[in-house]
Amino acid sequence: MIRGTNRFVDLTIYLILSLIALLSIAPMLNTLAISFSGKIPAMSGQVFFWPVEFNLNAYESILRDRSFFVSFGVSVQRVLLGGAINFIITILMAYPLSKSAKLFPGRNVYMWFVIFCMLFNGGLIPWYMTIYSMGLLDTMWALVLPTAVPVFNVILLMNFFRGIPKELEEAANMDGAGPWKILFSIFLPTSLPALATVTLFSIVGHWNAFFDGMILMNSKENWPLQTYIQQLIISVNSIMNTTDPEEIKRLTNMSSQLLNSAKVMVSMVPILLIYPFLQKYFVSGIVLGAVKE
Repeated sequence: MIRGTNRFVDLTIYLILSLIALLSIAPMLNTLAISFSGKIPAMSGQVFFWPVEFNLNAYESILRDRSFFVSFGVSVQRVLLGGAINFIITILMAYPLSKSAKLFPGRNVYMWFVIFCMLFNGGLIPWYMTIYSMGLLDTMWALVLPTAVPVFNVILLMNFFRGIPKELEEAANMDGAGPWKILFSIFLPTSLPALATVTLFSIVGHWNAFFDGMILMNSKENWPLQTYIQQLIISVNSIMNTTDPEEIKRLTNMSSQLLNSAKVMVSMVPILLIYPFLQKYFVSGIVLGAVKE
């Protein structure tokens, strides 16, 4: 009787999870189908999970634009530079904060400061004025320095560090290892799940950010990809400013809905390529880093 009940419960859980998975995938499939469909079927709501009047006009419109590749390069630079800064600062903050107040007397003060910064911010105008006064506008540093300290990632990694057995650190101390040696020889090698998790958070955060690019970048050449995508529209001016008959025909046969669907799919590709390599660490990293102080 108990075995039959357990099977029923397991089956129910699998069905619920399968339903949730389908509901999560459905919008993505619909967006993909719309991006490959014709203008009239897409605008009239005829497209669901399979393209109608299959064409590549939307993707050609994006890929033929030089600005797309320039913005893509800006986003890649932002992810590499910003992700590296986030990674280094997260480790250097999480390691001392993982110590007890006895070993690090100012630990609680810094911890309250970190939590306060996670819950509150100075506001949009002071944020902008600070970046402006430092002469960072229209530079890559304006995109990466304001987010250099990912507080949530610091707390996540700190909690993971606190879960590492103290005996390992004590043994290293007895062998004459200093803090840096302990960090690089013990804490980092045993924290791969948490490190992969915070790295994924940083990559996704930098890649998906668009608002700061709109506010801080005065030049179109400095727009990150998501900012560029947000600015993409089909307008009468874009058709009137070209004399190429093929270009006019292609733009006329495309709606903003098609273009929006295509740009969403294009922006998802890099994250979809990265996530499988970090997914195996993600669940254990987020759980182990969240259950402690």
